[in-house]
Amino acid sequence: MAEMDRPERERGKAGLSGLRGARRRGIDLARPVAVQSGPLAEGEPLPLVVEPETGPVDLVSWAENSRDWIESRLRAHGAVLFRGFGVESVEEFERFAVTQCPELFGEYGDLPRDEVSGKVYSSTPYPADQAILFHNESAHMHRWPMKIFFSCVVAAATGGETPIVDCRRVYELLPPALRARFEARKLMYVRNYVEGLDVPWQSFFQTSDRSAVESYCRNSGIAFEWRGESGLQTRQIAPAVVRHPQTGETAFFNQIQLHHPAALLPAVRESLVNLLGDASLPRNVLYGDGAPIEDAVVEEIQALYQRIAVRFLWQAGDILMVNNMLVAHARAPFTGPRKIVVAMGEMISQQELEASR
Repeated sequence: MAEMDRPERERGKAGLSGLRGARRRGIDLARPVAVQSGPLAEGEPLPLVVEPETGPVDLVSWAENSRDWIESRLRAHGAVLFRGFGVESVEEFERFAVTQCPELFGEYGDLPRDEVSGKVYSSTPYPADQAILFHNESAHMHRWPMKIFFSCVVAAATGGETPIVDCRRVYELLPPALRARFEARKLMYVRNYVEGLDVPWQSFFQTSDRSAVESYCRNSGIAFEWRGESGLQTRQIAPAVVRHPQTGETAFFNQIQLHHPAALLPAVRESLVNLLGDASLPRNVLYGDGAPIEDAVVEEIQALYQRIAVRFLWQAGDILMVNNMLVAHARAPFTGPRKIVVAMGEMISQQELEASR
């Protein structure tokens, strides 16, 4: 895992609001507007926390002039938490995201759009009392965002954290034999668009024209099969392990936990299998050759992510920026109102990733 920059680790002392105790942090003396940065917790480089050094700082203006600085820290740490900049609106959050990704992605069929913008998404509509498991965004697709931005509009009364995990560290800690198995065999994501159980294919592909869906799948390397009047099955071969195109580091990059039935609540899994059968579950993930991934393997992966996860409570105005190929994220259960908005950008495809090697 990338080591924290020495100047940030060794220069000066200051306290970050809401963090656990005083610790050493660096002040960027080269910037016309000073910020300070340091770890969220002692000895933990993920995420790097950035906040104003003294008085108010216009985050958007500062970020426009600090792209290289932000990018270098993002690649080193995997995630950067901007705190204390007084971001109060979704519009300001979007302007900040655009400073780092001029072309934000606005075509995600699974997520609801925020009412303010077609390029900013609202929190995933998932039961508040259940966790969303660790995943790299769109790792099951033929292309995915390199960068993801989260902004806290309303923090939950309790819970609601967005835990994060460094996927470079996951790769290092996986048993070598298991690591090699995933590298060699890859993954096959199977999705059955079952009416009433998942988002309809018309919403996901944003069309009701079957020929348009077929064209999209062929162009994207997605196998497909129509099932009855309203059903569709897609199968996507994707990597489980990737080499980051800029840093050259190897990371465990996938959505095994979101797709494998072993990650479901036992009662839910039993009910779905009894109703649909294993082959027609709304979501599944297999080894790339079509063989089932063993439940014990998924349980081992889940335990590893939980063991090394970094958790922090959101504060209103926080912005978390992650490199999606270096860091996986999740969501903890919560109570009370909660609103986290999301923006994504810098799209990269499997084909582009392979060409960069």
